Amino acid sequence: MIPLRDESRRPSRLPIVTACVIAVNGLVFVLELQGGDAFVMRWSAIPADIIAGRHWITVLTAMFMHGSWSHILGNMVFLWAFGPEIEDVMNPLRFLAFYLIGGVVAMLAQVAAGAASTVPVLGASGAIAAVMGAFLITYPRDRIRTVLFFGFFFRVTFIPAALLIGFWFLIQLLSVGTVTETQSGGVAYLAHVGGVIYGAVTARLFEDPRRRLARNLAEH
Repeated sequence: MIPLRDESRRPSRLPIVTACVIAVNGLVFVLELQGGDAFVMRWSAIPADIIAGRHWITVLTAMFMHGSWSHILGNMVFLWAFGPEIEDVMNPLRFLAFYLIGGVVAMLAQVAAGAASTVPVLGASGAIAAVMGAFLITYPRDRIRTVLFFGFFFRVTFIPAALLIGFWFLIQLLSVGTVTETQSGGVAYLAHVGGVIYGAVTARLFEDPRRRLARNLAEH
């Protein structure tokens, strides 16, 4: 299941912050490819180090790193599907603050879940989960153009945001603990759960009052 874009509305301005975040993720991934394991170990978040009070900056830097091409491409597709509309309703500066805080909250949730782990935690998915949580609260009835896969076959269809994000969140919730304890790494499900909850709870707080008024007038 891959969301492509919101078919119910278009942002009123260019999603400059969303585009810049994607560009920064791409740049950091290039640096990862050049720097190899040494770069990854230096800038990804290692729970045992964070708990011990070391390398706290990695809680921030790790959210711009990815473990593979499929990891970064998948995350950036999800961000582009939901980010522009949330940036539009918050305004660029509010959205940037929301995104960064969401990433930190999600990363800390994953660190807390595996406090003794020395496996690097990295990826933008926690911050993107926060954006999805905000979308769930802000535009639950919007129709999301989505690619559904059935084995080797696929179909493009439209799914209400509440159903799509709700189903995705349920999968993350049910998967918590299944792989997060393995020393070979795995999906940071608790970061996803923490991100969605943060996004849903704080979405209204970050909205630009002027954009909220304009949205309400448009919908009524």
